[in-house]
Parts: sequence; C-alpha cells; structure tokens
Amino acid sequence: MDCPETLRIALFGTSADPPHRGHAAILTWLATQFDHVAVWTANNPFKAHQTDLGDRFRMLELLIAELDTPSRRVQVHPELSHMRTVVTLERARQIWPSAQFSLVVGADLVEQLPTWHRADEIFAAVDILVIPRPGYNLTEAELADLRQHTRVTVAAMPAIDVSSSRYRQCDDAPAPASAPKLTPAVQAYIAQHHLYPCPQNSTAPLTTP
Repeated sequence: MDCPETLRIALFGTSADPPHRGHAAILTWLATQFDHVAVWTANNPFKAHQTDLGDRFRMLELLIAELDTPSRRVQVHPELSHMRTVVTLERARQIWPSAQFSLVVGADLVEQLPTWHRADEIFAAVDILVIPRPGYNLTEAELADLRQHTRVTVAAMPAIDVSSSRYRQCDDAPAPASAPKLTPAVQAYIAQHHLYPCPQNSTAPLTTP
C-alpha cells in the first residue's frame, strides 16, 4: 500500500490592518502551490493603534470568501494567533503533526529573520518562502546568509504595490495598479464599522505614475 503524501502547508501570518488586494493575490497564488494555506493575524508589539483583532480576523474571512480558490484550501486559523512566531509553529505542529511547513514572509523581513525570538527553532521547523515586495531587492548574498539556516525559496510572483500601512495613513501616492485597494466585502465591512479615518482609500483606484 502506498504511503500518503506529506501535507504541504503554507503558514501566512499578516497584520491584516486591513487585508487588501495584495493579500488576496498572494493567497490565490499560494493556493496553487500548497495543499493548504493557514492564515492568521496577531497583534504586533512594535505597532501602535492596531485595529481590534476580532475585526481583522473577520476581514480576513471576508477576503478569503471572495477568492477564486478550491473550497477550504485557504482558511483562517485563529488558534495560530500569537505575537511570537515560534509559538505559532508549535501550535501548527500540534494541529498537523506530519505536515511540511513553509513560513511565508515578505522580502522586507529577510534580514530580520535571524534575530527573531528562538530563530534557530523556527528555522528547524519550517522552510522559508519569500514574497517579493516593492523597494526590497533581495541580493544573492542576503539569501545565501539565510540559506545557511534553512531552505529558502523566493515566490515566482510579481511584487504588489499595495500597503496596509499606506492605507491607514491615507497615503495617496500613486502605485502601478488599476484596481481598488480593497475587495468589495472588506471595503463594505470597514465602512459599516467605521474602522479607518480615510474610507475614500478603499474606493480610490490606484494610478500608474
């Protein structure tokens, strides 16, 4: 009897403050590469004035419901939420004891990874999948340094110039896209609950410079 293949799971933690079309594009791509995409948000100790965690989880659920992906391939997992990544990984291992994990991080975090709390345990537990971000051109030297600790792959997808922080700060700087920054369901939730000071950002199209 053949042994079942190991479940390949992408672990995608994000501030989701708010989740936007960039997150949607990443999750849609991850769904084509992995058996399951586990998504969560958590409070970041280095960020102030964060939207309530419950609201951010609800917005993630709404965004995922709008994705064109196989049923249940991408799911929110509140039980993974913790400010320490190593604790999240311990919880993930309890849920999926035999899975192969890839931790999804933005290119802006590559240099920081070795300084994270209990980084050696993180590297022992997961592969790293790097998502390109505008303004962060990774060098081979940076990747080589990280590859001394664990297996690292750079996602074969374009960098998406949409930012939660820019949305919160009412940044009207142009960006190379033509779609609204938020999906309709997330946009409606924000308007209904009056979550951010610049609701026009959810509807104003991004323009090409």
